[in-house]
Amino acid sequence: HPMHKKKEIRVLGIDDSPFEKGDEKVLVIGTFYRGGEALDGVMSTYCEVDGEDATYNLIQMINASKFKSQLQCLFLDGIAVGGFNIINIHSLHKHTGIPVIVVVRHMPDFQELEKTLQKLGMEKKYALMEKAGPPKLVKTKQGQCYIQIAGMSWGEAEEFMKVCCTRSNIPEAIRAAHLIGAGIVKGESRGRA
Repeated sequence: HPMHKKKEIRVLGIDDSPFEKGDEKVLVIGTFYRGGEALDGVMSTYCEVDGEDATYNLIQMINASKFKSQLQCLFLDGIAVGGFNIINIHSLHKHTGIPVIVVVRHMPDFQELEKTLQKLGMEKKYALMEKAGPPKLVKTKQGQCYIQIAGMSWGEAEEFMKVCCTRSNIPEAIRAAHLIGAGIVKGESRGRA
């Protein structure tokens, strides 16, 4: 592929919005992006806070989208939405046919996480997180982050990250989803995105 074609890669960035303790549902935003350059569409769904419907709801949202046939990659901001509503990335890939990259901003302390989930009686969720495989370090133009993947090779994933991380160390599509979600829920998006 010549490089100018690569910039036209169509991707979807998915992130949840801020939520308060006691909220039953969280707003989840998807942004349809051309590479790391242009926002071409926005979609959304709701998922239960600490629930189990994220994988299914994301599959429904993506499969119903008019952009679906063009999508080459799904970017997730972390493996869960709404706290501990874990996304099964292999299932997400299988039922949409689109490769998945989970962007992990900070490497979690897995032992600590396992303990927390056990205390909450959510061991099953930890198993689902483990299924995504260990996060791997990727260098981008603007720094680095960790990723987990489904439906593509590490080499392909690194190419996607190179093209899509234009303004920060995370893909622009995720940065936009974060800002949109925060702006809708809080009235204005502030701070880190």
